[in-house]
Amino acid sequence: MTEESTTRRSARRAIAIAAGAGAAVGVGVLAAGVGTIFAGMLREAFRAQRAVDDGPDDLLSVPQQPPRRITVESSGGVRLNVERYGPADTDGDVVVMVHGWTCNTAYWYPQINHLAGDRPVIAYDQRGHGASELGRVRPTIAMLGQDLNRVIEATVPNGRRAILVGHSMGGMTIMSWAAQYADQVSSRVSSVVLTSTAAKAVMQNHLLIPVGLPRYTKPFESTVGRLVTSSPIPVPHTDRAAWLSHYIALGPQARKAHVDFVDAMIMACPPRSRAGWGSAMGKLDVTAGLDALRVPTTVVVGTEDRLTPPVHAEEMAEVLRRNGVLRELVSLEGVGHMSSIEASVRYNELLDEVLAEVTRPEPAGSTARS
Repeated sequence: MTEESTTRRSARRAIAIAAGAGAAVGVGVLAAGVGTIFAGMLREAFRAQRAVDDGPDDLLSVPQQPPRRITVESSGGVRLNVERYGPADTDGDVVVMVHGWTCNTAYWYPQINHLAGDRPVIAYDQRGHGASELGRVRPTIAMLGQDLNRVIEATVPNGRRAILVGHSMGGMTIMSWAAQYADQVSSRVSSVVLTSTAAKAVMQNHLLIPVGLPRYTKPFESTVGRLVTSSPIPVPHTDRAAWLSHYIALGPQARKAHVDFVDAMIMACPPRSRAGWGSAMGKLDVTAGLDALRVPTTVVVGTEDRLTPPVHAEEMAEVLRRNGVLRELVSLEGVGHMSSIEASVRYNELLDEVLAEVTRPEPAGSTARS
């Protein structure tokens, strides 16, 4: 071997060693940054005020009257579990409730228990949640709207309209539906309630990461967001896991009954579904659907919502106001992401107001509230 070839070989080895060392340093920096952020989140969760233990919430009870269950087949042959509550012989508008990420139809128990005595109420498990199948195709936001369309077709009789009520990913579902079926919005829907939700940039605006962390963690915040929402890792059901659920999903002074209910519901969501839909929401942009909502639309948000903070509600309300269809922007003081559970009495009053308006003839020339 010549001296020149030996030199070249040594140079290549040095480059390889340097590259490996650089990669190791990069992995180390990533681990340090991500680890610091997670540690900060856990520290905030464990230091936070514990939930108020003031007994059970009767509105969270399983409805006394069992639902009529319907299986609705959607795209890809996926079978959705649909539940119908309330009387079958009324001729008013049908309330269709669409739950959010990692939840199921039980999320709406406070509203079902309040409304279903004299009003038809439809609730369904989003695909991959509750008793609905996930299917084999990668979840997309478009699928959410297509599933809702099938539910509307199957449960809202011709000549009647739906009052669409969506929470979190459920609100995104409604906007996805409106984007794909814009020509049906006015004929199939009389009013919309968008609760604790967003039309775009949901992963860019969350408030899960505590303030005051070292500056070097900033580049890793998006990585942490993806890990929290898109990792199919089973989460143990422990008291400390419930503390984290409280920190992420509910307001600082939430009731223990609400925290326990929400934590159990989140834990019941299959990790694959949680990760698949978390990843899909990372690409969220349903602004076209928001613009297509040309019916009275109410926007609801909790002031302490970390997942879809008030900036989203304000942006959506501005679009709706500009289009002349904003019914009301409702801000719930001290409430977190699970707003219709945490503030169920106020939320139910709001639904009563919406229902009263859609059953009362609109005076000529009337407009939505601003």
